[in-house]
Amino acid sequence: MTTEQVIHYRDMSAEYLDHARSLLADGDLKQASEKAWGAVAVLVKAAAESRGWRHESHRHLWQALGRLEDETGDEMMREQFGLAGELHTNYYEEWLDEETVTRYMTAVELLVVKLSPLS
Repeated sequence: MTTEQVIHYRDMSAEYLDHARSLLADGDLKQASEKAWGAVAVLVKAAAESRGWRHESHRHLWQALGRLEDETGDEMMREQFGLAGELHTNYYEEWLDEETVTRYMTAVELLVVKLSPLS
């Protein structure tokens, strides 16, 4: 476990989520989507790092998230992570409207609350 790296990931998550909110308020759906994804992804990395799990790829993030869901018994975590993944895709495709990005960001914020104490 690398405590310094875990702290770095947590700090990044908070920064990304704040930035995502600001970008969404400014109407920049593309950038808000990517920052929201990043906020969740680095928290999964933090939790994985603290447990000695791999977290170098999207596949590893999904595996870690599944293990965290099993650990907590929170069956909504995969769904929320999936919505964060849709936001990541939206960065490239720009197909989600403002209402959808806003809803998905709400799911991201809930997941961030759940993941924060797990790292």
